[in-house]
Amino acid sequence: MSAVPYNPARLQELAQEIIANVRELSQAGWTPATSSNFSERLDDRHAAITVSGRDKGRLRLDDIMVVDFDGQGVATEHRPSAETLLHTQLYRRYPEIGCVLHTHSPVQTIASRLYAGAGHIRLEGYELLKAFHGNTTHDDTIDVPVFANTQDMHTLAAQVDALLDRKPLWGYLIDGHGLYAWGRDMAEARRHLEAFEFLFHCELELRKLGCRG
Repeated sequence: MSAVPYNPARLQELAQEIIANVRELSQAGWTPATSSNFSERLDDRHAAITVSGRDKGRLRLDDIMVVDFDGQGVATEHRPSAETLLHTQLYRRYPEIGCVLHTHSPVQTIASRLYAGAGHIRLEGYELLKAFHGNTTHDDTIDVPVFANTQDMHTLAAQVDALLDRKPLWGYLIDGHGLYAWGRDMAEARRHLEAFEFLFHCELELRKLGCRG
């Protein structure tokens, strides 16, 4: 049998990290009904990603598979998420990106619905904007895109790529769906994810109070 084209020890290390972090996100209620998907860069051609349809709060080592940057499974019979291309396009485009997290919290999903018409959520003046890599001040503005939902991942990936051609991003929403956030490693991706969650929650609360249109 030929050797697999990646480092199995590195895969196991990443799988354990994904399982531990995703369990915490599941406990927070951000991955309901087997939803969501999570990945980390394995090397310059492969990523470790959660297998489709698994309960994210009960992941085991064999629930993490390998895909190439075209989104195809490597040395496995498991099926990756239909949204794998949204992960691998980031790894292909940005060699420094090491982790992509996709969750479906109520806050993220509600925000995606309310701001779909505008096409983005504007976040400005918050101290927590400094949680995003490269931001050093609260006196900044971030427009988080909200893309229309579609089952055509190639179309959605192309729309994301077109926006990334114009400006750097650390995350985006999909209408009625959830949030994609990423970073240079798991710790940074989680920091970005949690910052988005907090800031979206603030915007929703301000909207309830009549402070947002």
